[in-house]
Formats: sequence, C-alpha cells, structure tokens
Amino acid sequence: MVLDNFLKNLIYEPVSVLGLFVFYILLINLPLSLGAVFKQKSSFTVRLITILVNLSITLQLLFRWSISGHFPISNLYESLYFLTWGISLGQLLIEREYQSPIISSIAIPIELLTVSFACFILPDDLKSSSNLVPALRSSWLVMHVSVVMLSYAALIIGSLLSAAVLFVNKNKPLQIRSSSTGIGGFKISDYSFNDLVNPIEFSHSEELDTLSYRSILIGFVLLTLGLISGAVWANDAWGTWWSWDPKETWAFISWLFYAAYLHMRISKGWQGRRPALLATTGFLVVLVCYLGVNFLGIGLHSYGWIFG
Repeated sequence: MVLDNFLKNLIYEPVSVLGLFVFYILLINLPLSLGAVFKQKSSFTVRLITILVNLSITLQLLFRWSISGHFPISNLYESLYFLTWGISLGQLLIEREYQSPIISSIAIPIELLTVSFACFILPDDLKSSSNLVPALRSSWLVMHVSVVMLSYAALIIGSLLSAAVLFVNKNKPLQIRSSSTGIGGFKISDYSFNDLVNPIEFSHSEELDTLSYRSILIGFVLLTLGLISGAVWANDAWGTWWSWDPKETWAFISWLFYAAYLHMRISKGWQGRRPALLATTGFLVVLVCYLGVNFLGIGLHSYGWIFG
C-alpha cells in the first residue's frame, strides 16, 4: 500500500515526492555516518546511500527540467537541491581519494540541512516552477548559475574539511607537507634525503588538509569562471558589467577571501592550523553570499529571494 501510494504520487508530483524521498534517506544516512566515525571505519552502506541520494536528485532535477522547459536552477528551491547534488558528488569523489568516515560525517549533515530548508522552510511559491523572467531567458543561465553553485559546493566541502582538521589529531603539530600542486608549505630543509625518497606517511589531519586545499582550489577556479560569466551575462541583460548589488558584492567578497587563503598557502607557506582556521571561516562567508543576502529583498537578483 505504501509503495503504491509512493508510485502514484511519483507520477503526479515527481519533483516534490523525490525531494521528500531524498530528505528521508538522508535522515537514515546521518546516524549511519556518525556511527562509522565512532567505529573509525569507512562505511560502504553510507557510500551506497549517498549514491542513491545523488541519483535521486539527478532524477528530480530532470523531472523539473522536463516540466518547466528550462534548466532547473532558476529559483531557490531548485538551487538548494542542485547544491546538495554538488556536495554529495564532491563527497563521493573525495572518498575515492581518501576513505575516511569523517568525510561523510561532515558532508551529510549539511546535505540534510539544505534539503530540510528546501522542503519545510521555503514558501510554496518558491517551490513551484514558473516562467522565467526576461533576464533569465538566456543560454548564460546554465553556464553562470550552475558553475557558481558547483563552486559553492566545492568551497563548502573544503571549508568543512578544514574544520575537521582543527579537531583531528589536535594534540599533534600539523606540518603541511602536501598540496594539489606540490607547493604551499613543503619545506625541503626540514627533511633528510631519505625522507624525500621514501614515501611519507601522512596523518589524518594532513590528509584532510590536502583534500580541503584541493577542494577550495577547485571551488575558487569555478567561482572565478562564475564571476566572469555573470559579468558578461549582466552586460547582455542589463547593459552593465557590474552593479554592486548585494549578491554581486558578496560573491566578490567570497572570491577575495579564498584568494587570500590560497595566497597564504602558496606564497607565504602558512603552517599549522592557521590556514584551516581561515578556511573554516570561509563557510560563513559562502553562507552569507548564498542565503544571507536573500533576506534583504533588494537588488537585481531578486528572482531568487525569500522576501521582497
């Protein structure tokens, strides 16, 4: 009976049903991921459920695309699920590099909170599909918004991994010995020739720091592309490259913040937990950029705002 009702609702309201389905399976996955941390062992079940989450959101977005006739990232409801899709995909990719239960235990709560906000907090008018305003009827919609949302996902993952660095092996000194480009803290003078030839055993905090750095670097590149494409689109839609409205301003602040983080890592060779603390603060910057300015109700990006 329950399955019959689920399938019937799936036919008539596939987007909302799949959205609720994602919420419930994340609710199941959360205690499993936390239990894996206490067992100090990566869980195949958690990874399998995360794959199910990602595939379900993919199906949901495809249904919305088919129903609305445009790429499903034009309002806050759609972008929240797209963000969850990006975070879950990033979680799976990172776990391929480093199988640690810590990764799922920090990603899944954010995914659950994001989906909960979309399902139960957003008003109905922001959940339903509607015709695009003239400014959004452009091929730049897919390029700009999707790239920016993926940059948010990568930056959020990187910031959360940095938060984990602050607590994992916190009684041991953290020597940053690796990065995605082989620079940014590797001090050759600190090691003998044998240390350089033989493989180096990295601690959990060092592994997490490396993954955090790589995630933030990818997110920074995507955010840069998003800002450039947004400027081109703004000139095409509104006749100006930059208008300094709240969304644009905070996107630029986010870019400057992570540019400073990368500069400190690459050029200044910051060591210890200072870079992790800076990157952790970046989570709040992204949160304000993505959701915080939506409560102001002013600006050229008002189509995705909660009030106003």
